[in-house]
Amino acid sequence: MSRKENAVSVQCYHCGEDCSDKSIHAHEKEFCCEGCKMVYEILNQNGLCDYYSISKNPGINQRIKIRENKFSFLDDENIQQSLIVFKDDNQTHISFYLPQMHCSSCLWLLENLHQLNENVISCKVNFTRKEADIIFNHRSVSMRQIAEMLTAIGYEPYISLSDAKKAKPKLNRSKIYKLGIAGFCFANIMLLSFPEYLGIDAKEQNLIDVFRYLSLILSLPVFFYSSSEFYISAWKSLKHGFLNIDAPIVLAVMVTFGRSVYQVLTATGSGYFDSMSGIVFFMLIGRVLQDKTYEQLSFERDYTSYFPIAVTRVKDEKEETAALPDIKLNDTLLIHNQELIPADGILTRGKAVIDYSFVTGESLPVEKEMGEIVYAGGKQIGSNIEILVVKEVAQSYLTKLWNREEIKQNIKDEERSFVHLLAKYFTWIVLFLSITSATYWYFHDIHKMWGAATAVLIVACPCALLLSNTFTNGNILRILGRKHLYLRNAQTIEDIANINYIVFDKTGTLTTGRYNEINYDGMPLNKDLKRKIAALTSQSTHPMSKAIAAWTNESSRIKVVAFEEFAGKGIEGIVDGELITLGSKSYVTGGHAERDVESSVYISVEGTVLGKFSFRNQYRAHIPALIKTLQKNYQLAVLSGDNAGEKDFLQELLGFDAHILFHQKPEDKLDAIKTLQQKGKKVMMIGDGLNDAGALKQADVGIAVTENSNNFTPASDAILEAKELPQLFKFIQLCKDNKKVVMSAFIVSIVYNIIGNYYAVQGMLSPMHAAILMPCSTISILLITFGFSNLSAWRMKLK
Repeated sequence: MSRKENAVSVQCYHCGEDCSDKSIHAHEKEFCCEGCKMVYEILNQNGLCDYYSISKNPGINQRIKIRENKFSFLDDENIQQSLIVFKDDNQTHISFYLPQMHCSSCLWLLENLHQLNENVISCKVNFTRKEADIIFNHRSVSMRQIAEMLTAIGYEPYISLSDAKKAKPKLNRSKIYKLGIAGFCFANIMLLSFPEYLGIDAKEQNLIDVFRYLSLILSLPVFFYSSSEFYISAWKSLKHGFLNIDAPIVLAVMVTFGRSVYQVLTATGSGYFDSMSGIVFFMLIGRVLQDKTYEQLSFERDYTSYFPIAVTRVKDEKEETAALPDIKLNDTLLIHNQELIPADGILTRGKAVIDYSFVTGESLPVEKEMGEIVYAGGKQIGSNIEILVVKEVAQSYLTKLWNREEIKQNIKDEERSFVHLLAKYFTWIVLFLSITSATYWYFHDIHKMWGAATAVLIVACPCALLLSNTFTNGNILRILGRKHLYLRNAQTIEDIANINYIVFDKTGTLTTGRYNEINYDGMPLNKDLKRKIAALTSQSTHPMSKAIAAWTNESSRIKVVAFEEFAGKGIEGIVDGELITLGSKSYVTGGHAERDVESSVYISVEGTVLGKFSFRNQYRAHIPALIKTLQKNYQLAVLSGDNAGEKDFLQELLGFDAHILFHQKPEDKLDAIKTLQQKGKKVMMIGDGLNDAGALKQADVGIAVTENSNNFTPASDAILEAKELPQLFKFIQLCKDNKKVVMSAFIVSIVYNIIGNYYAVQGMLSPMHAAILMPCSTISILLITFGFSNLSAWRMKLK
């Protein structure tokens, strides 16, 4: 019977992971490792065990030990200054990004940080951004000690170079203030307008003038402050020779306000202050909804968000902490396990086992020997190594990839959006009708000229188009955000609707990036031989060795003699009197070196080749079903930096017309996207690593796939959590429906404009009728856009 069958499932009290055969019993509880037990003891000593009652097993696994002095760089005053938000004589304010934060227990524990250290004054958590704003007494505790305390309880701060290079943008609250003022003024103006609309007793006629002047006063902050959002946008577009959607809005607001002021001052009417303030209020609501997504996530990440803020430099046989910008040519850097290589260099000490998957897309770690070049962006997954810097950070291969001019080309929104195109023609048509109406009445009844001309501009206000677009986009962004697809801005919705070609990266996008599927092909392996293989492979830290050890499903304590590991080739050792060798085909068989079309490890016993282990990435759930759905409507392609081991499978899955390329470098992916665009294709690129950065930015729509929306992702138009990738087709269809909803609402507004202008050009539209028609039009547009967009999402089961 196998070890799995004999084992009794025991969950760690702290993190909830299985710890059946390695259980540590303490405090009448079971823990999977000493790290989890230590965190429990820290919380228990400080009376914080309510942490475990809020959520079951809320902790983070502590099996990976954090090296000592990891945060020694926080003792450097220059680095401290780059991270400090505020500092006075007694206290320091800092903000740490804590990616481990995941539940209400985390929030409770972090906001009670002062109970772990009395010198922590307060800790406020932004759960959405996974950030903790900490205020502490720097006279009694250092920034380094705060970071080490967080790490000790399972919340290691992630501090990147971008934290030092630029200050984090503060939340722009001006739009919220504008919205609040517009809403307050709009509500009160409406209340002051009701008596006149509903009729007022002749004895109280004097109150009409009071109400009119109060409405005028309340409209001033709306006109001069709340509307400034649209004035600035319209002015910028006019300076560039383009008429965007805000230009006719500004014209309508100004004409409405101007005519209203004239009517109040001349005592000829009450004006349209309620309509003007209502338009501004509802449009600002839509803008605020759209901005919410962009405030929560970063779509402009570059290599500085990926690199550490400081590294260990070896100078005169002594280790010192150096900020990344201070790294110079010929410096010697000490790279620890699980640390990133920040600059191109020559390996001078140790054996490197480097995971380049995020940079190149190659799923297999690369082994390097002393004297070989290692490139920035890779992660060392073996023991400590030293490298001699041959290129500074700013000149490394990785930073050159980010700084290529080709991937900085931006297409202006106004050149892409059908809404701006409609607004352009709409504005000219309205101006033409207004001028024509004024000209006609100038010759027939000059007293009606001004009234008819302004009535056309007021009634034909393009707020219906803007509101339909703004509110539909805002609602779609909200729906997609709840499904963990976060778009850069509203224009991305339209771009997604227009795509006709979809390109996927493979490793980490279509697949999980883990070797969950291992096949053995060869002579049968008995239980005794599996134990020997498990004993040998457990001596190595190579991911493939670990995967084979797990595959054997055997626990072995057999002694291994003369174990040797040859970088880039394989391992061998004498196990229970038998020489066992595992490695590449050329190393095990002694044949000519050749590139395997798949990831394989061969095995021999006493020189006799028994077979090989083939490794295959696990494809994400429901990916085949997604591909089958997409290929009915779109052309598909795969650009992968990995080997071609799964080409046949992918070709069959995507269809024989699909374009599938392997061993693709970052520049190859970028060039492939440009070639498709030159053929007139609207391309969506879906990737996850730095090797996809250029292609993601060049594509008409770039979607970065991540296991967590707050993890590092390349610059992109959208961020999609990996678990929602199978919903991609539904997301695209919802974006297409967005355009239909906007057009439907616009048609309704056109009908309204035709009816309203029919009476306006004849001078037959009274102020009361205009004041009633405009809010009715606005409310109907809101109901149509909100209702139809929600109906579309419900129909696709996205709500």
